[in-house]
Amino acid sequence: MWGQWGREWFGLKTYTRQLPGWQRYFTFNTDHKVIGIQYLVTFMVVFFLAGALAMLMRLELAQSGHQFISNGQYNGAMGLHGILMVAVAVAAVIGGIGNYAVPLMIGAQDMAFPRLNALTFWLVPPVAVGLLATPFLGGIEHGWTAYPPLAIRANSAQILFDLSIITFGLTSILGALNFIVTIIYMRAPGLSWGRLPIFVWAMFATSWIALLYTQGFAAALLLVALDRLGFSFFNSANGGDPLLYQHVFWFYSHPAVYIMVLPGFGLALELIAHFSRKPLFAYRYAVAAFLGILGLSGVVWAHHMFTSGMPNYLHGPFLVATELISIPTGLIFLSALGTIWLGRLWLKPPMLFALAVIFNFACGGVTGIFLADVPTDIHLQDTYFVVAHFHYTIVGGEIFALFAAIYYYFPKMTGRMYNERLAKLHFWWMFIGFNATFFLMHLPGIKGMNRRIADYPSELDPLNLAVSLAGFFLGASFLVFIWNMVYSWVRGPVAEANPWQARTLEWQTSSPPPHENFPVPPVVSGGPYDYGVPGSKHATFPAAPSAGFAGAPAGGGGQ
Repeated sequence: MWGQWGREWFGLKTYTRQLPGWQRYFTFNTDHKVIGIQYLVTFMVVFFLAGALAMLMRLELAQSGHQFISNGQYNGAMGLHGILMVAVAVAAVIGGIGNYAVPLMIGAQDMAFPRLNALTFWLVPPVAVGLLATPFLGGIEHGWTAYPPLAIRANSAQILFDLSIITFGLTSILGALNFIVTIIYMRAPGLSWGRLPIFVWAMFATSWIALLYTQGFAAALLLVALDRLGFSFFNSANGGDPLLYQHVFWFYSHPAVYIMVLPGFGLALELIAHFSRKPLFAYRYAVAAFLGILGLSGVVWAHHMFTSGMPNYLHGPFLVATELISIPTGLIFLSALGTIWLGRLWLKPPMLFALAVIFNFACGGVTGIFLADVPTDIHLQDTYFVVAHFHYTIVGGEIFALFAAIYYYFPKMTGRMYNERLAKLHFWWMFIGFNATFFLMHLPGIKGMNRRIADYPSELDPLNLAVSLAGFFLGASFLVFIWNMVYSWVRGPVAEANPWQARTLEWQTSSPPPHENFPVPPVVSGGPYDYGVPGSKHATFPAAPSAGFAGAPAGGGGQ
């Protein structure tokens, strides 16, 4: 970074040192494809570490009473699992798949700010190290939400937590800004707003949410850090407001749910269109849905606080706003189901995971109604019903979409093809294990079992044993994925340039793509999903390169 960027801050000449092969993944590389793979591999490692912590918690919860870890150790494992998984959900699709695919999909050579893009990734490893070091300072006792007063009185691991999350928020803001500028100004000639692939629209809406709301979490944690130094933002005895933290925290953290889920929706619609061999049904309504969620995401946060003691007159407005946001979400389901209807479905592994996104999130959406309505939320608040709902939306929606994208783009990223039978085995194993685990988890929640606590009444032993066994079954499914990916990357058969026969621009170049993506700049002349339309082409490639391709605004705007 110093050689490519830092030297010019002092008037010195910069230089570029691009290493070949696998070595480039361990350097400050400005190629968006390298950065995408760096993000993806890093967060897959974090995902499996967080999953191991989930297995540890389910082992402890398989039976009532204390088994082998203390209350404090359980709290630390739970808090670390939560914040690591939130980091994966926020950045794995955006940083990994978004960085890799969006410039290719819009016909750009790279992101608008390549060096800033590289910086956003290289801020992530210190964040991961900081969070993983918290157990050595006593663990994250306060959980991933870091509510005061416990966060103010907790051990010094809280400082590492604060610094790590504030830094991670910075990467999210900078990355969002980069995506917005790239999508507005770097589109290929002819790629009007009405011809954008739906995943690019999802990334565009998501980036605005990240840019507008991420500061909330950073501000909340900064106030916690100041309270630890003697300030009194949250101490009511000294004039502070204990509920202020929750309002500031959830003002970001509920929009963060859409930062996690919207890219997953975009990927699901993208893949369903390609593997149904049909134009995307209600394309404009789906775009309007993404923009509608962007508009409503900032006015629903307080449904997390119905039992917090906030004024009762706020319950009704937040209930209504939360129910309203289900309308644009329903439009996304309408688009998916309309595309599948009478399509020529090609049930390859990416399509199976994309279809699972729709099924899983539908289950999560139905259970969300009970948590949006005040009377039922009062009964279910802080129970395992909330845990099951949250995992159905984020894991069932976004993480399944992440695996769909990995199986879809693996031949593009590596130039090799994976074992399809193992991929389908992984899907069915993960799908069955996931639904068994989290469907059953609703039941102890309905019976009042509190989340984030290491013990529970012995009457719930049979239900918790069943949830734990299903969880272990789910965890084992990822061993198939790891073997398939690692072996195929090294020894898999060479993939075709376009094994899915897809129309979008990323599949109109070699696999893997060259350094600047396309031999000549593409010119877009049709929609990305016009399957079955006679004579339709998404893009053509002129015989000679045209000037100004590297990002002239005239290329994409206003056409």
